[in-house]
Amino acid sequence: MRLSSRLQAIADLIPPNTIVADIGTDHGYIPIYLIKNKIAKKVIATDLSKNSLAKTIQLVKEENLENHIDIRLGNGLEVLKPFEVDTVVISGMGGLLIRDILDKDRNKRDSITHFILQPNVASRELREYLYINSFEIIDEKLVKEDDKFYEIIYAKKGKSIVEDYIHYEIGEKLILKKDPLLKDFVEEKISILNNVLEKLKDKNTEKSKNRYEEIVMEVNKLKEVLKGIEGNRYN
Repeated sequence: MRLSSRLQAIADLIPPNTIVADIGTDHGYIPIYLIKNKIAKKVIATDLSKNSLAKTIQLVKEENLENHIDIRLGNGLEVLKPFEVDTVVISGMGGLLIRDILDKDRNKRDSITHFILQPNVASRELREYLYINSFEIIDEKLVKEDDKFYEIIYAKKGKSIVEDYIHYEIGEKLILKKDPLLKDFVEEKISILNNVLEKLKDKNTEKSKNRYEEIVMEVNKLKEVLKGIEGNRYN
């Protein structure tokens, strides 16, 4: 099975020989890939949608993987037992929803070792949650698919310190490892924020003025990141 670039990047971060839960599995592509490529020993594929799970059931049967992929209908981590899996994948959702899924079942969350998380939006809020709740971000990847950037976070329980608030917005690991897509990613963020500034500049309310100043500071921090990326090219 050939995965999309986004799903492939997620699969590449999953540690080998683990028992994986794919929360919101949709068509079940990741579970099937993990078993066929002997990355996971077992996968639990879950989804809220009966229609999505019906597609997963069909694909799993076609691949004769019923003994390796357990398919469950349910919300978030509620369909899992504590210590049943050591790796969880939550992808293709908003960062706030991923945060809420992790926070709703803390006992189950804390029994899991590896977290592969791919927020479609609100990655800043998700990173804040991870740091506040004693997670360590081990690695991050950027993927561009259909003209959209995706951030993929690999986290484990642990303690880490955020030395610069910009690392909530731009993952520190992306900067340290000089992700190939980082320059384009930061430039796009700056462009989006500049458009917001253009809309705010003529507004005279106190709230608008405060927001304008906040965004100016954020743009300046992003420009510092960009300067560091471009400077590293010549080191």
